[in-house]
Amino acid sequence: MNEFFLLFLDKIKNYNWVDHLGLWSSIILPFFNIPLMLRLVRRKSSEDLSLIWVLGVFVCLSAMLPDAWTSPDFTYQVFATINLLFFLGVTFLVIYYRIRKKRS
Repeated sequence: MNEFFLLFLDKIKNYNWVDHLGLWSSIILPFFNIPLMLRLVRRKSSEDLSLIWVLGVFVCLSAMLPDAWTSPDFTYQVFATINLLFFLGVTFLVIYYRIRKKRS
């Protein structure tokens, strides 16, 4: 973990304020999936979200990830990785509640 932190600091040491703004926004933006996940859990339903939309977004994010990891743009790498991880939670919950509803 310490090596990851040192690598992170090395990558951003020459960033200007615009680069820092973009990087921190790319880290913070995926966290806005948390209220959506909490709402799904609280309501125990995913009816208000289209399954096609959720799966479409997940497939597109997954397809973008290899490009992000090979990109020299560190902000893009961070955003694509964190966003996919958080949206994976949304996708899991939507599918879980759809399966659960069909069994009821």
